[in-house]
Amino acid sequence: MDKLDMQSKNLVDDNIEKIAKLFPNCITEGKNEDGQVVRLVDFDFLKQELSKEIVEGTDERYILNWAGKKQAILTANSPINATLRPCREESVDFDNTKNLYIEGDNLDVLKLLRETYLGKVKMIYIDPPYNTGHDFVYEDDFATSAEDYLQASKSYDEQGNKLFQNNDSNGRFHSDWLSMMYTRLKIAKDLLTIDGIMFISIGEHEIDNLKKLCIEIFGENNYIETYIWESTFRPDNSSKIMRRNAEYVICVSKNLENITELIGEIKDKEGLPSLTKASMKESILEFPANKVITYLPNGKYEKGLRDSYELLDDVFVENGIITNRFKLKGRMIWGQNYLDNELSKGTEIIIKGNGFVPYTKKAGDSIMSPCKIIPNTMVGDILSANAEMSQLFKDRVFSYPKPVTLLKYLINYLPDKNFIVMDFFSGSSTTAHAVLEANAKDGGNRQFIMVQLQEDLDENLKKADRSNILENAIALCDELGVPHILTEVAKERIRRAGAKIKEELKAFANPNAKDCDSKLTTGGVDGSVDSVKIEYRNGEEVVEEYKNISNPKDVYKFRPEKLDVGFRVLKLDSSCMKDVYYSPNEVSQNLLERLEDNIKEDRTPEDLLFQVMLDMGVMLSSEIKTLNIQGKKVFNVNDGNLVCCFDKNVSEEVVTEIAKMQPLYAVFRDASMSSDSVAVNFDQIFETYSPTTTRKVL
Repeated sequence: MDKLDMQSKNLVDDNIEKIAKLFPNCITEGKNEDGQVVRLVDFDFLKQELSKEIVEGTDERYILNWAGKKQAILTANSPINATLRPCREESVDFDNTKNLYIEGDNLDVLKLLRETYLGKVKMIYIDPPYNTGHDFVYEDDFATSAEDYLQASKSYDEQGNKLFQNNDSNGRFHSDWLSMMYTRLKIAKDLLTIDGIMFISIGEHEIDNLKKLCIEIFGENNYIETYIWESTFRPDNSSKIMRRNAEYVICVSKNLENITELIGEIKDKEGLPSLTKASMKESILEFPANKVITYLPNGKYEKGLRDSYELLDDVFVENGIITNRFKLKGRMIWGQNYLDNELSKGTEIIIKGNGFVPYTKKAGDSIMSPCKIIPNTMVGDILSANAEMSQLFKDRVFSYPKPVTLLKYLINYLPDKNFIVMDFFSGSSTTAHAVLEANAKDGGNRQFIMVQLQEDLDENLKKADRSNILENAIALCDELGVPHILTEVAKERIRRAGAKIKEELKAFANPNAKDCDSKLTTGGVDGSVDSVKIEYRNGEEVVEEYKNISNPKDVYKFRPEKLDVGFRVLKLDSSCMKDVYYSPNEVSQNLLERLEDNIKEDRTPEDLLFQVMLDMGVMLSSEIKTLNIQGKKVFNVNDGNLVCCFDKNVSEEVVTEIAKMQPLYAVFRDASMSSDSVAVNFDQIFETYSPTTTRKVL
């Protein structure tokens, strides 16, 4: 059996392997700091392969650079020995939910998720800490002191003297912030689907640098737009020069060529636009029989010149329909293929009068692509976000949360209703709240992955400008009996939001109702529904009559039990494996007694399961069933995709039962087998009952 690596992937090794396939002459060998022979890239040869002229590091060229950028690249590529441990007691509906709430530094979490969720996340939204010239909570290895920054930015001469008198400490914070963002965005790009998009909320201080950073990582061709959100309708009036009332949302894509449309607004189609355009060349369109609607009386209409069109065939009208195939000649904006395609989609062609000018009425709604200005008619501001929170908490517990309406608006850019939404600066969990409301509104099956650092509220209180909000959050934690940590407040927000949404849905989904009037006050799930009358037919809800509803399409047409408002809580921790698992050269004779088992003593079988799921690339939201086979706990993940048993003294009978399940992967502890004979017969048992199963040990 093969041993699992049990650590995140080393992207440097992967990149070297890719280069070796393309340019084998650029690969050489050398020794690392431990004296081991490793493969290296000869960058002089690689530069020559990639350029007609060598680009030297000192040459002037357009590039975004800052002190610490090289270290940021290394940090993004380096592996970690860590895992995500499940926490059932803090989760909601752990066994059935597909949503994840992950606590820990998002850089390490992203590295752990990189292989499992590679190309699986359709939308990422983040609201990172704005750079205000102060140290941030994310204290990565590349965060520099003022002296280190001066050294890295070549601010000293060869004798160690400063090259300028007044330090520009702001440059250090720009560098730290860019390094912090670079590592995370680089990994986030890998998680996106081929048609995935990423939104980043940002203020004035780093908007220019962030856009350049996104273009460097995602490519200029994949930059979509920098949207402007009116973040407050009552801007501060203290400045005599400028009143800032907007923030920005940068939008980039994994590959813009794979995106067919983004939806900003859906409206009912209005008017009957004409196909005529005077600047177009004359062309001929052929219209099929019984497809063109007309207001003309019944009868025959002879071919010939009209006002601006020439009718090339006689036509016959019967009951408002032209019953024969005919051709029109004129200056039209459509070609024949486009006309045929539109007719196949249900678009109507209408001829109003004897001039035979063709008008169009497209089927369904009119989809409008997003505008650069995010409309305040559809998205609230910071004050509305506080109002949303007041429906869940009696006091303010979050500083400047984004409004749920903003996140719902961005989520609805995507026409799909079944995808993963990630937020790895999740803060107050507005994104999770928005996903739940979006699903409640349209019956979608979107899933969320929230990632948030366990920020200490007591420490934040010591340096806070608005201490009353933090005091409220701390009081809430005391009320709940949980530690004073931001993630505890955010999880409680998701719990309350989910419960509130389900209660509101019950007003529209009484399974025993027949012609029931249900009352829901303004401020409900979408903030617009007042009352609705619902009739149930054949067990399915059918809306028959609307009362005082701004948009009938906002009525929810499914029962609340179908809505997933749960989430699995996972917490970043050190690997389940003892340190010498990764560094066997550190083992000495006096350590052997402590190394009878390579797994840390405080780890549960479920802890091991989730680390194996990460290592095997199995989604952390997968269905997990726990079986009891002859007294041993066996995990069955995704109906046989992965079967694990981490108990000791596993007998031959247990191995046989697992093999008969014919899993895709089977994983055991290295010291699981009850005897040497079981270990000897292990492979033979699987060869007999499930030869295609991949067997692993940890």
